[in-house]
Amino acid sequence: MYGEDVHTIAELSIDDYLYPDADLYNVSGLPPLLLPPPTCDLSAGRWVFDNVSTPAYREKDCTFLTKQVTCLANGRPDDTWQYWKWQPNDCSLPTFEARRFMEAMRGKRLMFVGDSLNRNQWESLVCLVQPILSKGRKKVVKRGSFIVFHAKEYRATLEFYWAPFLVESNSDNPNFHSIDQRIISPERIEGHAKYWKDVDYLIFNTYIWWMNTADMKVRRPNSRSWSQHDEVPRIEAYGRVIKTWSDWLNHNIDPARTSVFFMTISPIHNSPNNWGNPGGIKCVKETLPYQNYSQPLDLYHDLRIFDLVVKVASSMEKVPVTVINITRMSDYRKDAHTSLYTMRQGKLLTPKQKADPEKFADCIHWCLPGVPDVWNQILYTKILSKSSWHSNSAPPPLQSLLLPPQ
Repeated sequence: MYGEDVHTIAELSIDDYLYPDADLYNVSGLPPLLLPPPTCDLSAGRWVFDNVSTPAYREKDCTFLTKQVTCLANGRPDDTWQYWKWQPNDCSLPTFEARRFMEAMRGKRLMFVGDSLNRNQWESLVCLVQPILSKGRKKVVKRGSFIVFHAKEYRATLEFYWAPFLVESNSDNPNFHSIDQRIISPERIEGHAKYWKDVDYLIFNTYIWWMNTADMKVRRPNSRSWSQHDEVPRIEAYGRVIKTWSDWLNHNIDPARTSVFFMTISPIHNSPNNWGNPGGIKCVKETLPYQNYSQPLDLYHDLRIFDLVVKVASSMEKVPVTVINITRMSDYRKDAHTSLYTMRQGKLLTPKQKADPEKFADCIHWCLPGVPDVWNQILYTKILSKSSWHSNSAPPPLQSLLLPPQ
């Protein structure tokens, strides 16, 4: 099941087999699901202050959150970042309905594969669904590269699998990956990918780990150790990885069963001069989104990577890949990172570390509840759109290419 069947099953109690599944929920009792038209670009829009319908859950009510993202509990003095909803320009984004989503997940596996930003999104999804699950019938099991949330009464799992480069690398240990020299094997993926088979929804990402250097260290074919490597330009190495990944999908995934998604770039807010705060330090003390929607915010993304993902995904006919463009909307959210209210190497930042924000502020990961909840709202919309198409026995409309952020 997860590479360690016996151990994982042993984590489940006898109650899991005695208690019945959740009754089939009549989703017709929920407000009508109004899906946006496939032509609507969900990535183009604006953040609207809304302290009525947001946040979707409370930090203190989701016990599955890790201390890395519990900014209020970690001492953040403001909470305004939680009260913004994303409003696309040309349509509306459906509200995340946990019961409707879990009915779609009944008996299925959903898996995020990638780096800690995909884990950030996985934590968000767990918090979005867990309120409707019975006490004692939900749990998280950690095993190797997996973190698995069991929604037992739905016989469903929401999973995260650590693979920061998707392919095999010397950074694949989920607990010990602070490595000075990160080295990848661009053509080797099976060590990870063997765990992705028979999953119903696969959500991939890989970006942030590519941004430390302009050139990537690449292990030589047939070498005996990681020390035997060459340096190649970042975009060349990324292209090799995406080819290995797409080839694996085409040879191993049944599109009738598995839906595949790819999350685009999640931004780093380290350049306050770019949003008009020349005296600022990274994202520290930012409390409001950037709201000049007529002036795109330049955060120095490597848009070659964005373009390459869109190009490869649009060319995959056997196994369709839906690219979810979170980049533009997330660019505006300089206020929503964990900043100084997070952990470093398993411990909350000390007063001495907080006094050195240039070194210790985390402007990569996101407080929860927060921005990743909107990413999951879009994922929810895409998944239910696919379910709707399947139930109507009609093929999905061709997805229009996503435009990169300007």
